[in-house]
Amino acid sequence: MATSTVTRQRRTWWMWLMPSLLLLGTMVVWGAVRYSQLPERVPGRIGLEGVDAWTDKSVWTVFLPVFVYAGATVVVLTCAVGAARVTPLDAVPEPQDQWGKAASVMNGRPATAASAQRLVSALLMMNAVLGTAFLPLCWVQWRTTQTADVQGWIWPVTLAVFLVSLVPLGVAWWRDAEARKEGARRPDQPGEPMR
Repeated sequence: MATSTVTRQRRTWWMWLMPSLLLLGTMVVWGAVRYSQLPERVPGRIGLEGVDAWTDKSVWTVFLPVFVYAGATVVVLTCAVGAARVTPLDAVPEPQDQWGKAASVMNGRPATAASAQRLVSALLMMNAVLGTAFLPLCWVQWRTTQTADVQGWIWPVTLAVFLVSLVPLGVAWWRDAEARKEGARRPDQPGEPMR
């Protein structure tokens, strides 16, 4: 792969990773500003009816949503880097036997390098959108009064944002499926990559 292509891809990855990093930074600053104002007991578990368990205030309990999102970001970034390093199906030499042909199609490789890039972007975009689902939970966690009441909109909004975060992955999967169909329709020569 040409150096300029790799550099351009890395720039694209950082562009899609930046919203997640900004969200993490915002959560850290917001939590740090609120920390001294929080009561001695903070929500330990938030259920559908409101806060149903309390725990002592500590850095771990107060910043739990931030730690969870940071961990999710690391996992998604690792998956994105792995997806970017996978050799796409159109760059794999044509297998000679029927079992090799079946295995090459069923192994989950992206159809093309463009499909792999779309998957990387979709994973990072999904993580950024998913990060916004943590904001209402942070708001409940970082209230300055110890109250069990939680507004009714918290869970529907969180669920809706989670579902919206899956849209980029669905679009990337659909476009990859279209690229696979297009590659299957073309009579490729053995060893010649799909375009």
